[in-house]
Amino acid sequence: MGAAAIPLIVVTLFWAVIGIVLPFVIPKGPNRGILQVVLVLTASCCWIFWLCCYLAQMNPLIGPKLSNHTLLLMAKNWGNGVEDL
Repeated sequence: MGAAAIPLIVVTLFWAVIGIVLPFVIPKGPNRGILQVVLVLTASCCWIFWLCCYLAQMNPLIGPKLSNHTLLLMAKNWGNGVEDL
């Protein structure tokens, strides 16, 4: 399973519009520079967070390894017999 190109491109374009295009559209005012910095930082942080979450799905962490004894105890306590395993 690899990273698909379409979601990567769509989400990257979405955050690029927010971080690159919108700062130029903000009307002039006393807080224009602050709003531009906020938009750029928000877009970059959200994109990096999304990218990390998306790429983490390509190689997920392996769950805990349980011994056979632990599995049998769990099956017994949860109402599953050994013959069901």
